[in-house]
Amino acid sequence: MRKTALFGLLCTTLLTVTAAQAQTTVKHIQTANSGIASAVWAGDTLYLSGQLPSPATPADRAAGKPAVWGNTQAQAENTFQKIEALLKEQGLGMGDVVMMRVYMVGDPAMGNKLDFAGMNTAYGKFFGTSAQPNKPARTTVQIAALVNAGPLLEIEVQAVKGK
Repeated sequence: MRKTALFGLLCTTLLTVTAAQAQTTVKHIQTANSGIASAVWAGDTLYLSGQLPSPATPADRAAGKPAVWGNTQAQAENTFQKIEALLKEQGLGMGDVVMMRVYMVGDPAMGNKLDFAGMNTAYGKFFGTSAQPNKPARTTVQIAALVNAGPLLEIEVQAVKGK
């Protein structure tokens, strides 16, 4: 009798987990020529791939001029603007961001030191304001390097569509 009850409980648990997983829809937002999805919806949660800033002044290869990226604060503001636009395309806003990961490298103009204050100043323009009071959970990590030379940070977020 005890084995039958345990077996029944196990079967019920497996069916419940399977049913919950079957109800979660997954949608990849990607282009054919990209190696990764720019974002993935899993149920009501959007996982946005890491976003790099755009250069303030693009490189001019003909003139031999490198791109100008700006300081950490300017790069962070640019990255937050990109994130805000990508969220808007998906019907979300910065207030829907529940988790953020910031990867930062040292700024050569500051002796390769991390400009955490500059990043936080930019962050404060998008989160915890009177217009948008929500602040996400956040992790900030100093790393040795990013994929591209020039950017000082990369930011990824997860956002949840409220019901």
